[in-house]
Amino acid sequence: MGFFDFVKSAGKKLGFGDDDEENAKELKKELDSHKLGTDAVQVEVKGDTAIIKGAVEDQSIFEKAVVAVGNTLGISKVEASELKIADAPANDPKFHTVEKGDTLWAIAEKAYGNGSKYNAIFEANRPMLSHPDKIYPGQVLRIPDLG
Repeated sequence: MGFFDFVKSAGKKLGFGDDDEENAKELKKELDSHKLGTDAVQVEVKGDTAIIKGAVEDQSIFEKAVVAVGNTLGISKVEASELKIADAPANDPKFHTVEKGDTLWAIAEKAYGNGSKYNAIFEANRPMLSHPDKIYPGQVLRIPDLG
């Protein structure tokens, strides 16, 4: 696990400029605004790549941190090879990039074979998602393991 790809032209618009250090501060502020438990996470920006380092409590916070940082306008890659999970190795996360016409129901149908499990995807992406109908093309969503 190391690099995760995102759509550079999709995502939340922050006050990004030409200064990578200032962009990193904006990205860290955005990450912390979700109150995921990422206080011990550091963020660096090099061009269109965000690098996240430090430690988080569990796999879901790891994945949410990657998604929260990656779904930012101007970021095309997130490197998380130095983001560790306390007391456990990180598993390979499952992500889905939203395409035009996608719904959470359709994504759940593909992922689980049952569209009615869409709420698991919605809950796995809170607080970045505020409503199940508010997804957009290019957005990357966590697909949680239901096992």
